[in-house]
Amino acid sequence: MDILILNGSPSGSRLNGQIAELKSLLEKTAHAVRELTLRDMKYSPCRGCFGCWVKTPGRCIFRDDGDILCSQAIHSDMVILASPLRMGYPSALTKNALDRMIPLIHPYLEGIDNEAHHMKRYDRYPLLGLLLEKEADTDQDDMDIVHEIFRRAAINLRSAMQFVAYTDKPIEEVCNAINHS
Repeated sequence: MDILILNGSPSGSRLNGQIAELKSLLEKTAHAVRELTLRDMKYSPCRGCFGCWVKTPGRCIFRDDGDILCSQAIHSDMVILASPLRMGYPSALTKNALDRMIPLIHPYLEGIDNEAHHMKRYDRYPLLGLLLEKEADTDQDDMDIVHEIFRRAAINLRSAMQFVAYTDKPIEEVCNAINHS
């Protein structure tokens, strides 16, 4: 499986070591693993201009590393969003990266399970996974909210949420969840 890890953690975060450990374990089980360290990339937040839908279909009109995010994601079998929680939500780096993937879908809508969703631009989309580092006061309600928000984001990106894992569990559990997908 071709796996892309989007590292949305700040430098010096404990999460960086766990991502490195996960990469090593996945590579030992014959996965091809790439990591994009979002803090080192240059991409602006989505401006909601719809240029990627009407002016340059499938590509953001602003030339920056958002193009790399989209290209790497759509050519992966799985994208893992790895992020610390900040005020109960993944980092701004992670959210901005997810928002910048909007060129991967069409602006046109279709009905799916009695809901309106954007039409696919491509035949195949990667599965999504979340690897999150809890805050000291993270509780079950926080975890349920994040899971539901990103499950819905996966639907909007014409994908599915494969797993949600937290760094307080052994990283081998994340590797097992991926290996059994």
